[in-house]
Order: sequence, then structure tokens, then C-alpha cells
Amino acid sequence: MFMGQYRHTVDTKGRVFVPMKFREGLGEHFVLTGGLDGCLFLYPDRKWEEFANQLKSLAGTKEARQLKRYFFANAAEMEVDSQGRILIPSHLRGGVGKEVVFVGVFDRVELWDSGCWENDPSGDMDGIAEKAAAQGLVF
Repeated sequence: MFMGQYRHTVDTKGRVFVPMKFREGLGEHFVLTGGLDGCLFLYPDRKWEEFANQLKSLAGTKEARQLKRYFFANAAEMEVDSQGRILIPSHLRGGVGKEVVFVGVFDRVELWDSGCWENDPSGDMDGIAEKAAAQGLVF
């Protein structure tokens, strides 16, 4: 399970250090793809396969085709280098700046531009409580 947040810097070549805690769960090879709300998603191979199967099972609607295109066209297989870094593909760098935040979200890791992360509306505790209650979560 992924949890916590770690701040890092993207170098001029688009490389970023993946936090050790997350590397352990992601493995040496994993998938990076476009995410939601302005972030990127990092999936361990087995979780990516599960997610891909969910996408595959969607009905042949226009919305399903758009989802498949979005996640697969933006997907890239990642390999951690000897210094613990990955190279973010150029087509995915537009959403992140120099300062980034890796965020653990249960079965995946999200990669956020630090400015977007700090301004993310999910930090609104009243809103989070309302959303949790609507989903039947009790604290």
C-alpha cells in the first residue's frame, strides 16, 4: 500500500528521483501514465494490468474509447536508473514543473506539480468529510 508524500526536483533532462519507499512497492519496472486532476499516475506492473483489464472490459461507447485512448496513449514503461531516477517522457512533462510531489494513494502513486498539489481542493477537510460520508465511510 502506498501512502505519504515526498517532494523532489525534476532536473533539466526530465529526470526525477523516485522515493525509496515508493520504489519498493513499484519495483524496478512500472507504468507511468496521465492521471486525473492534473497529476500523473504510477502503477506497479500488476496493478497496471488490473487497471488495463478494467479499461478493456468497458463497453464500446465513445466515452470508453476516449478513456482507453487517454490512459494508453499516455502510458510509458518506466525503469529506475542506478541512481533511483526515472525519465519522465516529454509528452507527460507539461503537467509538472521543476518541483514535484509524489503522493501515495493506496494502490498507485500520483506525481503532482508542487504548485498544483498545494492548491488541490482535496485539501478541504469539510469537503473530504462530505465525500467520505456520501461513500459510506465512517471515522
